[in-house]
Amino acid sequence: MYNKEDIGNYYNTTQVHYEQWWDLNKSFSLHYGIWEENTKNFKEALANTNKIMMELANINSSSKVLDAGCGVGGAAVFIHEQNGAFVTGITLSQKQLDSANKLVTEKGLSDQVKFKLMDYTQTTFPDESFDVIWACESICHSPEPIKFMNEAHRLLKKGGRLVICDFFKTSEDQIDKNDWLQKWCDTWAVTKLRTSMDFKKGLEENGFTNTKVLDYTSKIQKSAQRMYYSSLLAVLPSEIYKLINPGVSKFARNHYKCGIYQYKALNANLWKYKIIFSIKNT
Repeated sequence: MYNKEDIGNYYNTTQVHYEQWWDLNKSFSLHYGIWEENTKNFKEALANTNKIMMELANINSSSKVLDAGCGVGGAAVFIHEQNGAFVTGITLSQKQLDSANKLVTEKGLSDQVKFKLMDYTQTTFPDESFDVIWACESICHSPEPIKFMNEAHRLLKKGGRLVICDFFKTSEDQIDKNDWLQKWCDTWAVTKLRTSMDFKKGLEENGFTNTKVLDYTSKIQKSAQRMYYSSLLAVLPSEIYKLINPGVSKFARNHYKCGIYQYKALNANLWKYKIIFSIKNT
């Protein structure tokens, strides 16, 4: 089981890879891009993911938003620039926190968009602090997502909205003879994936209602393929780097393999990419 120190260490030691493979210094996004019929390029695909989540959550200028697992701050800045909402982002990675703070300082948004080093399952915010909780490809890291659901329920105002975009196991009884899914999870400090139905059930048992589960798997195929080809290109330089630097961290050591495993698992129909929207009812 990966703990919060492992997850923070994963992002601290692999951010450079996202800068190389995922155009992080320009996109400020670590997530998959959603490709619509009229999407022209990867930058637009990344923005589509944010737009879809934002529209589902009905974020507006009066919204107070918590970005639970904020990465380097790209989504938080995007939300504010689109509609003026006040956004707080939290992360377990000091390196991500530093990058996010640098981004908002450069944009002059430090008063409207703030970041903290904090665990999204155990925050220090008062009850009912937020109108929206946003989590893009971050809840997969929680070995006990029920703790996140409980905290999200505490932090949201009544009628507050929860929007989650993440990876989900296709079914409980699926056969993965090559162990592609777990190999992928291990490269990303993810303990295990759960099904979206299991997640939906957990939300409804913890005071959420009107839950929608939307499947975007077909629309992230190009992003998954991009990651796969990037990983293939990274094989030789990564192996050479490990020979020269035998003390490289455990996550950085095999991180390039993630793109291969996620693509093989996707083609084997072992996981789905879904957006879940739910409302705090009580």
